[in-house]
Amino acid sequence: MNRRDFVRTTAAAGAAPLVVPRHVLGATGRTAPSDTVRLGVIGGGGMGAHNAAALVRRDDVRIVAMADVEPTRAMSAAQGRASSDDPRQRRRGRALVEAYEAAQRFTDYREMLASVDDLDAVIVATPDHIHAHAAMMALHRGLHVYVQKPLAVTVEECRMLRLLAHVQSANGVVTQMGNQGHSGDDGRRVVEIVRAGVLGPVREVQAWTNRPNGWWPQGVPASAPEAVPDGVAWDLYLGPNEPQPYRPGIHPFGWRGWVGFGTGSLGDMGAHLVDFPVWALDLPLPHRVETRHTPWGGGHEAKDTYPLATITTYDFPRLGPEAGEANAGQPLRMTWYDGGLLPPTPVSAPEGFTLDPNGGVMLIGDRGTLVHETYGSNPRFLPATDRLDLAREASDVPRTLPRIEGGHEANWIRAIQGEEAASCPIAYASHLTEIMLLGVSAMQAGHPLQIADDGRVLNARGVLGRDYRAGWHPLNDVG
Repeated sequence: MNRRDFVRTTAAAGAAPLVVPRHVLGATGRTAPSDTVRLGVIGGGGMGAHNAAALVRRDDVRIVAMADVEPTRAMSAAQGRASSDDPRQRRRGRALVEAYEAAQRFTDYREMLASVDDLDAVIVATPDHIHAHAAMMALHRGLHVYVQKPLAVTVEECRMLRLLAHVQSANGVVTQMGNQGHSGDDGRRVVEIVRAGVLGPVREVQAWTNRPNGWWPQGVPASAPEAVPDGVAWDLYLGPNEPQPYRPGIHPFGWRGWVGFGTGSLGDMGAHLVDFPVWALDLPLPHRVETRHTPWGGGHEAKDTYPLATITTYDFPRLGPEAGEANAGQPLRMTWYDGGLLPPTPVSAPEGFTLDPNGGVMLIGDRGTLVHETYGSNPRFLPATDRLDLAREASDVPRTLPRIEGGHEANWIRAIQGEEAASCPIAYASHLTEIMLLGVSAMQAGHPLQIADDGRVLNARGVLGRDYRAGWHPLNDVG
């Protein structure tokens, strides 16, 4: 199927009717049946349980279906929340257990999407390699979709998702990527301050994370094959990947560092850290990307797991108009560090200043530097001279972005109900994810990538997509 056929057939696909907002029906204080979002969860443990727990006690959300390749583990995740020492989490956990027990339960999400007629929306919280396939299958059906970050594992999948989401948005379909910091107050304040020109022209960005240190393995060879554990539907877990033996360390969490399953530290944490520079400075696609790294796990030929540490350099030709008068039109370099590597300490930093080793961002302008931690939290200033009081100037910057009440998931539900805009829809999230994954692609290519203004990668050598086994291509085999 070519792009033209894709647009034509997708536009013809029927979308689920919008959930009618309660204010349209004139309801006061109660949720009308047509205002209830009937939700399916794909990947019910881990982040799926986290996302569902954030919604399950709402009177306008009902979980009607859940799919997971290891259903008992998904139920255990809910039960673990019900045993939390935190009373709020304990209440949510108990509600989630009840919801999962009452819902239709599946091992194969494809069966869930094909057979459950009363779905309005789905959460996709699987390992990364499933995201695009599950999301596109749901979008083809006209369902509202919340997809955990990153949206996809390749640049090509980002572009397919962006196109399909654009077509379905005309039918009222609401999308959201699960980078919750995008809905946080601190991050939104960072965007306002940068765009207001408090830092002067921003010339450089530095971003870093401690991942994978202590979180999941990278830079290590593949583990030896073993028998598939009881209760794990391994062939379904593989999804679009070619058949291969079960190897300990991939499921249920270590997949983030495994090539073919996850996207490494940049694909994982870039959604929280690269997000704010892309948003605040209205970054287009870069025109050059290069990644330097430690050895691949398993060696250059095997590439079993991602390198332990990387440095990726992005060169952007110009900042977009939303970056503000001080920034728009100028070039910028952004550098990403992971695996415990940190950028140099700013020359304007006072004695004893340290960067948070867990992760953060520095936006470096002519008038000073703004430093924030992961999710945009705890912004602070390093003025270029003692005469500047950037904190005071920042306090005078007016609010220009809406604040999100109740969290990222609740925002998605209200957007479905027509009450507000989605915080991080696929229209934006696919662009952010594509920038992140260009760094991963440059690592796979082993040389700098050159990108034209129209988005064509001029020297990609096959690293922008991936092979799919029969029946699992997100565009040709789903619909």
